[in-house]
Amino acid sequence: MDSYIIEWLNLVVRWIHVITGIAWIGASFFFNWLDSQLTPPENPEPKVEGELWMIHSGGFYQLEKTMISPSEIPRVLHWFKWEAYSTWISGIFCSELSITRVPEFI
Repeated sequence: MDSYIIEWLNLVVRWIHVITGIAWIGASFFFNWLDSQLTPPENPEPKVEGELWMIHSGGFYQLEKTMISPSEIPRVLHWFKWEAYSTWISGIFCSELSITRVPEFI
């Protein structure tokens, strides 16, 4: 019975690892694309390097890339970090589950 639980746990953790890895790579591709598509702002403002207008699901998005100092960071900030953290953590769990299974096959 224990081996079935380990196998199911291994399957779930591997799928979490794959899905979060895809999200991490997707976010990286998005930001690389975003940086390559930025244009100089129509109305130049200090510290604004570029801007981009996008549309998705009927909504318009205006993005600005600004170079600001840490004292000017907004209080509410969306940080793309959980994709990377989740991939690393699930990868560690995957390797731990694989290590615990090795003695069964020897």
